[in-house]
Amino acid sequence: MTGARGDPAPVTARRFIRTVAAADARFMREAIEIAHLGVRAGQSPFGACVVRDGRVIARAHNTVLRDSDPSAHAEINAVRAACAALGSHDLSGCIVYATGEPCPMCLGCCYWAHVPRIVFGSSLADSEAIGFGELPYAPATLLSGAARPLLVEGGVLRDECLGIFKAWQARGGRETY
Repeated sequence: MTGARGDPAPVTARRFIRTVAAADARFMREAIEIAHLGVRAGQSPFGACVVRDGRVIARAHNTVLRDSDPSAHAEINAVRAACAALGSHDLSGCIVYATGEPCPMCLGCCYWAHVPRIVFGSSLADSEAIGFGELPYAPATLLSGAARPLLVEGGVLRDECLGIFKAWQARGGRETY
């Protein structure tokens, strides 16, 4: 689309929002895909990916059960992989897409890695509804006194993220933590 003199059309708020929404859906589907791989491997139903400049840097699913490691949440695994790929602990400029709302541990990890934005699908209440014992602290509460901003936005492709829970339950998933 071009302007009257052939110049690129100005970026309007509506066009920007549509572009962001499309990118959010695209990268959330990456997280959903890796979560399904985790469920097929006998893990719990969560996935995440780290994106910088429109490119997936890392993606991972939850491996708590496989690794006997309570910190091996999808977001933690994806952040670790992204840091290794980039050779830095600083993920400024990256976005984390997670199929579930980040728990306090995952939120803290993203905060310390300087991630400016997290996008999630299903809520902590959704996870609790299938048996995961989530700490009842919403990101907004935990970030209320933070020294720097971290934007956390939810509900992106929530129904598709809830579909991962159904697939997990259909495969006999019952072990929660």
